[in-house]
Amino acid sequence: MKTIILAGGLGTRLSEETVSRPKPMIEIGGMPILWHIMQVYAAHGFREFCVALGYKGHVIKEFFLDYYRHSNDLTVDLATGEVMTHRRQTLDWRVSLVDTGQETQTGGRIRRMRAHVGGETFMATYGDGVGNVDISALLAFHRSHGKLATMTAVRPPSRFGEIELAGEQVEAFNEKPQASGGWINGGFFVLEPAVFDYIPGDTTPFEREPLDALAREGQLAAYRHEGFWQPMDTLREKQLLEALWEAGKAPWKVWSDEPQEVALR
Repeated sequence: MKTIILAGGLGTRLSEETVSRPKPMIEIGGMPILWHIMQVYAAHGFREFCVALGYKGHVIKEFFLDYYRHSNDLTVDLATGEVMTHRRQTLDWRVSLVDTGQETQTGGRIRRMRAHVGGETFMATYGDGVGNVDISALLAFHRSHGKLATMTAVRPPSRFGEIELAGEQVEAFNEKPQASGGWINGGFFVLEPAVFDYIPGDTTPFEREPLDALAREGQLAAYRHEGFWQPMDTLREKQLLEALWEAGKAPWKVWSDEPQEVALR
C-alpha cells in the first residue's frame, strides 16, 4: 500500500527555516521531519511512499539520492573514483519523488498522484506534522467502516500551558497539553481511489470541496486519535519537537533503531 506525503508547500510561517529548503526538510534531531513521518509508517510495515514535491523539491530529491552513501561508511579511491561501501544500513523503503507544481493546492497534489497509486486503497498525510498514530489500527478502522475516506481526528495542542489548582495552591503545571475542546483534521488519511473524482484540479484544497462533499455524502469517517500529535507550523513548535527529541521523550518515535524484519505491505 502506498502513502502520499504532501511536501510541496511554501512554509511561509516558518520563513526563518524555509528560505533555502522546503518545510518537510527542516530537521528534528538531525533528520528532516519528512524522515520522521516516514518512519512512523514504516514501523507498521508501510514502506512505499509517493512524495508530492513543489517548493524547492530538488532539495528533497537530493536528500534521497544521497541517502545511501550518507548512511554508510565509504572508502573512495581517488585514482579511479571507485567507491566502496563498508557498512550497509539501508532502509527498505521505495520512494517516488513527484513534481506536482509550485502553486498546486493539497487536493491537486493528491490528484496528480493518481497514476502512481493506481486503483488501490492508499494513505496520505502532510509533510509537516508528527504523531504516534497507530497506522495499522487506522487502516483496520477504515476497512471496517467501508467509507471512501477516513480522516484522523485529533485534539489540537493548547497554545498555552495549563495549571491545576487546589484552592490557592498550584498542584501541577502542564506545558502545552492537548486542548480539551473539539476535534480537528490531523491528516493521516486512508483513501479509496474514487476520492480522486472529488478533486477537480490543481487549485483545489483537499480540505475544502473534496472533504466537504465526502462528509455530505456520508463517505468520510473519523478515526479518533487520543495520543500525541503536533504540527510544525511555527519556530516555537519546531523548537518543542527538537526539545522532545533531544530529551529522549519524542512520543512519535514508535520505531526501533535496530533493523527489524517486517513484511512489506
